[in-house]
Amino acid sequence: MDVINKDSLYYIFLEILRLHHIRTHMLLDEIGIYPGQPPLLFILNKKDGQSQREISDKLMLAPATLTVMIKRMEKSGLVIRKQDNKDHRISRVYITEEGKKICKDALKATNIIGEECFGNFTPEEKIILRRLLMEMRDNLDKANRKE
Repeated sequence: MDVINKDSLYYIFLEILRLHHIRTHMLLDEIGIYPGQPPLLFILNKKDGQSQREISDKLMLAPATLTVMIKRMEKSGLVIRKQDNKDHRISRVYITEEGKKICKDALKATNIIGEECFGNFTPEEKIILRRLLMEMRDNLDKANRKE
């Protein structure tokens, strides 16, 4: 039976993903939101009133997945949906004042995680790591497009 070598890059990467996931949940639980919600708050905070289609494309989420997320966030008072004034088939999503407050808290949480992950890296190490991570992302994106 083959076993993944615990010293392999793949195994270490999996450990990082798991630990990052746990830490993210810890910090976002304190704020009262789920890990998928900050990106939506961030893009609405930057440009409010986007259509669900625009958001779905930016977050690379299926429309049904986004709808469930928006409904949950509406119940929490973070966002509201309104029909477009010109085209009633389009739903636009707006961040509320509470959503803006939570957005700031979520940004602080992401900064904390970033500092915990990379705080002891030199600027040069960060540049190298960024380049390597971008290459990994591109490799996986290319592999996914083949399928």
